[in-house]
Amino acid sequence: MSVHERKERERADRHRLIVRTARELAESQGWAAVTTRRLAERIEYSQPVLYSHFRGKREIVGAVAVEGSAELAATLRAAVAGAPTAHAAVGALARAYVDFAERNPALYDAIFLLDNGLRYADADTPAALREAFAALGEPFTGHGGADTAGLAIETFWASLHGLVTLTRAGRLPAAQGAERLALLADRFAPRPEEPGPAVTGNTA
Repeated sequence: MSVHERKERERADRHRLIVRTARELAESQGWAAVTTRRLAERIEYSQPVLYSHFRGKREIVGAVAVEGSAELAATLRAAVAGAPTAHAAVGALARAYVDFAERNPALYDAIFLLDNGLRYADADTPAALREAFAALGEPFTGHGGADTAGLAIETFWASLHGLVTLTRAGRLPAAQGAERLALLADRFAPRPEEPGPAVTGNTA
């Protein structure tokens, strides 16, 4: 291994260490506790070394968000794998999304709530964020036109995000979370055995 290759590997290792440490600190003490000084102390590198990787906290949050988005995409895809119907897939995905948010509140905030410097729904959107959104839409694939599907995915995502944030804030009682997700699945992907709306009026 050349000197250049060794230095690049060491740099990549430091990058991963900074991101992992930021995540651990945020999950245990909240994002307010994540400062460059505390990170430098925890990873036992000087602040100038840390700044050689990230210009500040915003970029660190962005790196955590990218990593978390990749994990969210994998989680959602695993949840819907093998689902026999669109209704089952939507229900499984909704439960997986909420569970991910509950298990990783600081990570969820980095992706969806904090200023992370990332552009969403843009040509410059990182691939991991695109993958997370694509995973949200997989149960809807083949249902409706492209525009309709896109709006359905956005509305579905907004509904899930609202349930997550309102429940976390105590605005919705957590005890009824499962019922809300079941209702959401029914609205976005009716059960196969349910008949369509009856046609009324004069058909003569």
